[in-house]
Order: sequence, then C-alpha cells, then structure tokens
Amino acid sequence: MRRADAFFSKGHWMLTIGVIGGIGSGKTTVTKILAELGAPIIDADKVGHAIYLPDGPAYPEMIAAFGKGILAEDGTIDRKKLGPIVFGDPAALKRLNAIVHPKMFERMQQMVADLRAAGERKPIVIEAAILIEANWQPLFDEIWLVVAPKDRVIERVELERGLKPEQTEARIRAQLSDDERRKHATEVIVNDGTIAELRGKVTRLWEAALSRAA
Repeated sequence: MRRADAFFSKGHWMLTIGVIGGIGSGKTTVTKILAELGAPIIDADKVGHAIYLPDGPAYPEMIAAFGKGILAEDGTIDRKKLGPIVFGDPAALKRLNAIVHPKMFERMQQMVADLRAAGERKPIVIEAAILIEANWQPLFDEIWLVVAPKDRVIERVELERGLKPEQTEARIRAQLSDDERRKHATEVIVNDGTIAELRGKVTRLWEAALSRAA
C-alpha cells in the first residue's frame, strides 16, 4: 500500500519495508544483515517500550485501563505485573492492543518522516513481528516475510532462549500462521540454510530494493 505522504522526493520513490516472521524464523538476523548493508532500521519492539514510559503517549491510558497496580516502585509500567492481566484475559489483551498499536503506528510514522526530512533516501526497514495483527500495513510499501522449517525453528529457539520444544510449539500455535502472513508478503525469505546463504539472499533483495527506490 503506497503512502501519499511519502510520494516523490527529488524524483525518487522512497520505500518503507516491514520485516515480519514467527518466533525463531530469523527475522532479527535478517534485520541485522540489512543494518550491516546500510539500511536505516526501526525496531517496533523498542518503539513499544518507549510509548509505555511515564512520558510516553500510552502511559495515562494504560493507568486508566489497568490501574496503578501495574506500576513498579519507580512509577514505570512493570511488564511482569501487566503480563498476567492481559495474557489471561482476551478482553484485557484487546484493550491493551487498542491503546498501544495505534500509538506505535503514529510513532513509527513520525520516525520515518523524520528520517526522510533529515535526507535519508534509502529504503527504511522496520522490524515489526505483529505488523499484520496490528493493522500497520498502510505504513509499508513492501513486507518481507522470513520463514523457516518448523524443526529448525524449534532447534533455534531452544538454543537461543532455552525453551523446550513443546513451549515453542505452543507459541507457534498462538501466532499468526506463515500461510496467513504470506497473503500480505511482497517477498518471502526462506531461512533454511547457513548464515552465509541467508546473507546472500538478503543482500540480493536489498540491492534490488535500492534500485527500486532509485
């Protein structure tokens, strides 16, 4: 979906690319490779953390919705207290998302606009695991999906996070399926080989994106 506000600048079409993928797919590795190749990166998770801060846009609504019981002693929102409230109650999770997702969208939109205003011409990459669930598609010109075989995902998550296979399987089931994600993807990066092979795939995609952006 093309954004009118990002239309033409100095005769160039400027791309915003979303990187998505399930747990253990390797989307963060893909984003790191893109950063090494010179892509400006925005991490949606970090944006999410920032809007929760006491001076962030979501803070007052979070207190209003969930009470002061979610606060740590220093007045910040304690995710360990918030977690059990929202993950045990679909209605509470929906309320949380309704507060947070639109504010994250606005913040990321502003970050893209600021980068463009500062003269950034390269495609801007946003790693956003929940892009589709949060309905952030209007922010992006392209969506790159990272997928990996299930056995590789389970192996990788056990190695990196110490989760047992059944814990990873439960998380995979709780997420959007890769089939559903594919419906929204412009490119699909199959992460089923070595890091060098992945770097080769990502480099080719990035070089093609640079030529599209110019």
